[in-house]
Amino acid sequence: MSISSSMNIGASGLSAHGDAIEITGDNIANANTIGFKGSRATFEDVMGQTVLGSGGQPARTGMGVRLGPVEKNFDQGSLQNTGAVTDLALDGSGFFVYAGTQGGVTGDFYSRAGQLHIAQDGTLQNPQGMRLQGHPVDAQGQLQASVGDLRVANTTLPPLATANATINANLDSGATVPAAFSTADPYGTSSFSTSVTAYDSLGNARKIDVFFRNAGGGTYEWYALTDGSNVTGGTAGTPFQGANGTLTFNTSGALDTVTGNASTWNFLGATAGQALNFDFGDAIAAGGTGLAGSTQFAGASTVQKLEQDGYSAGTIRGISIGDDGVITGSFSNGQKRTIGQVVVATFPSDAGLDRLGSSMFGQTAASGAAMLGDPSTGARGRVVSGSLEQSNVDLGKEFVDLIALQRGFQANSKIVTTADEMLQETMQLKR
Repeated sequence: MSISSSMNIGASGLSAHGDAIEITGDNIANANTIGFKGSRATFEDVMGQTVLGSGGQPARTGMGVRLGPVEKNFDQGSLQNTGAVTDLALDGSGFFVYAGTQGGVTGDFYSRAGQLHIAQDGTLQNPQGMRLQGHPVDAQGQLQASVGDLRVANTTLPPLATANATINANLDSGATVPAAFSTADPYGTSSFSTSVTAYDSLGNARKIDVFFRNAGGGTYEWYALTDGSNVTGGTAGTPFQGANGTLTFNTSGALDTVTGNASTWNFLGATAGQALNFDFGDAIAAGGTGLAGSTQFAGASTVQKLEQDGYSAGTIRGISIGDDGVITGSFSNGQKRTIGQVVVATFPSDAGLDRLGSSMFGQTAASGAAMLGDPSTGARGRVVSGSLEQSNVDLGKEFVDLIALQRGFQANSKIVTTADEMLQETMQLKR
């Protein structure tokens, strides 16, 4: 091997170690980059010419070193609590999916970084303006199989007309029997009353007063009234009777039969013929026990349960995100609804992903196609809201590697200087 070859070998060592120091320096520089995945330099020996060794056996000589493939480290970084609901981390395998433009290319990209905010258009975006992807919901609030932008703000929940009103009460078995019920004097001709708020198809709240009149013999009459201004053809200030019926009880005070509970209302300006069912309990005649709803025991009349299933329109006030990636919206009308679900991508080979900057990776032939699925399914990790994944760089290890690379660089520089001195000596032979 010539002296000049020795110099080239030393130069190859300088170049390879210089490149390796660049990789280690990049790791150290990104020690605080959210979702960053460190890299590791690998060295490969370079083979040179074939020479005859002892005994005439051929032997190949080395020609130095070169930098081999740069290996990515996809070990999980530690999770840091931030308290911000839109900060997301993955505990386990997989990547968040983003749509947008990166490096002049528009498409889908993948990242472990979940530093998000709600943009003006209501979508969840990272600091670079790329949109988080997941399952949106349809008009009925059901998660769709398709994957697209997740819109979590600027959302209105349409009203729901009341279809069922539940009134469970104990009606005093010893109450006096008043005069025949009259809508002109409902309080004076009834034994007990309560009220329930029903919502029409537009979300307007309509107060309905329900009066109970002891008719004697274990029977109570009931009447549902609302102000005439609430219904088509009614007169403001005059009670309008929209439903009535009877409740009968056995000698044990259990609800035996119910009549008239299915009714239809024509609320003013809303969809006509709104069906409204009054549920007073599990009547014996309907196969119930008669004791899980309204009863007739001795004692003051009182309401035990009062609810209905309608609501007015509402605007979103906040969100929460579960381990399964399901995003739940809290609305101004007190309702909670699913408004989307985050999806997670996995790959046959994470090592084959292309690093694109901004903690983003791109799919390649070496990585294989992205496999999208719900968090906590298959090999996919769970979503942790209010946390961010830190860089997986171990600074202690990186500094040790940096020292070793520095020593390697210095040693290779000695090869160059030694070969240079030998070459100088050879040049002096002619004198």
